[in-house]
Amino acid sequence: MAETEVSGDAVPSSLVTTAQIIYGLHSLSILIGLTSALTIVGAFVFGVPSIIAVIINYVYQHDTRGTYLESHFRWQIRTFWFALLWVVIGTILFFTLIGIPLTLFVYIAAGLWVIYRVARGWLTLQDRKPMVF
Repeated sequence: MAETEVSGDAVPSSLVTTAQIIYGLHSLSILIGLTSALTIVGAFVFGVPSIIAVIINYVYQHDTRGTYLESHFRWQIRTFWFALLWVVIGTILFFTLIGIPLTLFVYIAAGLWVIYRVARGWLTLQDRKPMVF
């Protein structure tokens, strides 16, 4: 098994590939949201690619302990769950008369936030650096 050396941590290349695949799956959900009637954040949270990605995150998370990839897996998991939280908040706002415009704002802002998180994470992974929270 090939390993990558980063700041003293030997990281199996298969885990780096797994992190790349997860970012790719999240990006696919964003693309689906951009090209369909769904919102970006809606496609991200409820799209099959992102659901598969978060399951992969949990399955391989223990293998990343003590490596720079641990921060990426935590970043990816938190991105998913916080996006879900924003969808829930937006949906609750939708059921109030004044909240309908706020719902649109929450969904758009959350969509932009998801794009930022996936892009920043993937670019940092390309540099083989940990995510700094």
